[in-house]
Amino acid sequence: MDFELNEDQQLFRRTLREFVDKEIVPVAPEWERTGRYPTEIVERFKEMGLFGLTIPEEYGGLALDRVSFALVFEEIARGWMGVAGVLGSHSLASWMIAQHGTEEQKKAYLPDLATGARRTGIALTEPAAGTDLQGIQTRAVRDGDHYVINGAKTWITNARYADPMPVLVKTSVTEPAHRGMSLILVEAGTPGYTVSRDLPKLGYKGTETCEIVLEDVRVPVSQLLGGVEGRGMQQALSAMELGRINIAARAVGVSQCAYDAALSYSRERHAFGQPIADFQAIQLKIADMATDIQAARLLTYWAATRSEAGAVNSEAAMAKYFASEVALRATLEAMRIHGGYGYSQEFVVERLYRDAPLMAIGEGTNDIQRMVIARSLISGAAKVGW
Repeated sequence: MDFELNEDQQLFRRTLREFVDKEIVPVAPEWERTGRYPTEIVERFKEMGLFGLTIPEEYGGLALDRVSFALVFEEIARGWMGVAGVLGSHSLASWMIAQHGTEEQKKAYLPDLATGARRTGIALTEPAAGTDLQGIQTRAVRDGDHYVINGAKTWITNARYADPMPVLVKTSVTEPAHRGMSLILVEAGTPGYTVSRDLPKLGYKGTETCEIVLEDVRVPVSQLLGGVEGRGMQQALSAMELGRINIAARAVGVSQCAYDAALSYSRERHAFGQPIADFQAIQLKIADMATDIQAARLLTYWAATRSEAGAVNSEAAMAKYFASEVALRATLEAMRIHGGYGYSQEFVVERLYRDAPLMAIGEGTNDIQRMVIARSLISGAAKVGW
């Protein structure tokens, strides 16, 4: 049992850390506050090959191991969680195409997705269907060699840049509902496919989050992911399992940033003639934060390692659930340690406090994660201990 990163992973993390500290941390406060899109950061993602995280090498991708995949999102989120979203949805959708797409679909899209010449996302959630994906209303009706799609999607990351956008639809009305669900790759510029508006958000700024409207969108049958109807729910859920590792890693990054800020401030801030770090109340908060964060990090890396063998369901749910709850606690404690300054936009903890709640909601709420964990344990599919 080895709790250390291997040599390649350590080098990769150092490269990421230097990039984040030099090119993301200095600009994040102003760009996040003004709503400026991080174009220059996205270009650097392209240069570093980060759009190819989950794409096989034969199509020009990096095909990273899962721990390295987690490191990317931990380090970027440590600098600015919002810009991690640019890579997050793209990486999951790219993996989904690589895993489930036809060979023609892989050849058509993966090389450009690997370089960032194309970007992508995942259009699952609807105004009346979030956690309950089987309740979606978007329909795709076969008309000769095309599907005609009608419906709406919401909370879609990368919506303005996705090409193609995998859209979860109902290709038939059947019971159980998941057997009639499919994913269709809709290319940008297709008539009737419209990004209707950007959604205002508490945090998670830097990447756009939008509503999409599909009105009589005609898409060739060849755009059906995998070429077989009725597999969309399975395909989407497989990507969401990887997404939970992504979210767990982002939560660790946000928590680490909160801890670093709190520790530094406690050493510098004086009260009653001494650094506040000398007070036991502050020391207890620091100790709790450090222990929680390290536990969340190890749980996330464990889940990432287990996913290499295909065992990702309960493990990824545990990592996402625990790490996101740690992020909520850590950012609040960091704000408390900063006192009044923690409420100011001049200090990073204010942004972290706004970003943290998304991790408890995205890729399935934490209540859903707890249900996934419990059901896996009760069924015997997972266990605790050796």
